[in-house]
Amino acid sequence: MRLWLEQRPERSRAMSVISPLIAIALTVIAGAIIFAASGLDPLRALFIYFVEPVTTLWSIEELIVKTAPLVLIGVGLAVCFRANIWNIGAEGQLTVGAIAGASVPILAPHWDSFLVLPLMLLLGTLGGMAWAAVPALLRNRFGVNEILTSLMLVYVAQYLLDWLVRGPWRDPGGYNFPESIEFQAWQSLPTLGAGRVHLGALLALIAVALLFVFMARTLKGFEIRVSGEAPRAAAFGGFSRSRTVWLCFGISGGLAGLAGICEVAGPVGQLQPSISPGYGFIAIIVAFLGRLNPVVVLLAGLVLGISYLGGESAQIVLGISGKTTQVFQGMLLFFILACDTLIRYRLRFGRRPGAGTAGAEQAP
Repeated sequence: MRLWLEQRPERSRAMSVISPLIAIALTVIAGAIIFAASGLDPLRALFIYFVEPVTTLWSIEELIVKTAPLVLIGVGLAVCFRANIWNIGAEGQLTVGAIAGASVPILAPHWDSFLVLPLMLLLGTLGGMAWAAVPALLRNRFGVNEILTSLMLVYVAQYLLDWLVRGPWRDPGGYNFPESIEFQAWQSLPTLGAGRVHLGALLALIAVALLFVFMARTLKGFEIRVSGEAPRAAAFGGFSRSRTVWLCFGISGGLAGLAGICEVAGPVGQLQPSISPGYGFIAIIVAFLGRLNPVVVLLAGLVLGISYLGGESAQIVLGISGKTTQVFQGMLLFFILACDTLIRYRLRFGRRPGAGTAGAEQAP
């Protein structure tokens, strides 16, 4: 007798829509239990974590700043995952995009031109695409699993960044701190208004709109959807799997690289050993919470942005560990995957059908 999963004859469309809400609710309940077990008032702690970050104009602006890179990366990953292509290395593509874009103000610090910022954004996007092209090439040419290669390249990119800011790109006037020179006004993203919200937020909205139209209204978008849902049908339809791999990695890597240069040309203002609190990994949760739909990914990005701000607020007000944010994000991913699994399968307890017959046939 054992617990096993039985595939459902068809998936519930209603459950597919509401499962992200169920996952969020279960995360909140689990968080309340954790807070209570830590000796904190769970209602007050949840208010500080989830509600307080959206109660002031300043906190809303900070939420938008946190959400922009999550949405930029998340919509690109959503395209990949719709095709059953698993780019897990967006964090590395973000890092290389930041390096490539930052090369302009670092190597030509006195070049004051209106072309500087567009060139930085272009190089950041191309840098992310180039880094994503490595696992795409290895998969198409040698059949190497893209999960492993894209993930391992994250650490290569981070070590490259660390070497640059501690070595050839270190600011000579920075008192030996591992960081590049600070970017000047013409090398930084303009803000939208008087606050900290920068051009990257607008670029994220444009990416959402373009990819929604691309996936819903174009032949290539249809090809991506069919390749993920019915690979044999895609093959019979003449759709090239290798071209789909190149396209999906190019889109997701380019958007991750764009998010990287937007971070260093926006809130960070220079290259540092760490330029991202894990946006490339958390964007995976954003993509799945958004049901791989670009518009819903925008809403999911706001939820995960609140988790970052709430974690910082709870750390200051409640004195809890800074790792609480990662705990909440991990629980959210767990509940999303659990809900998706139960949409596809139902739990059964007992002897699996055919198990006894198979055992009898193998007996001597």
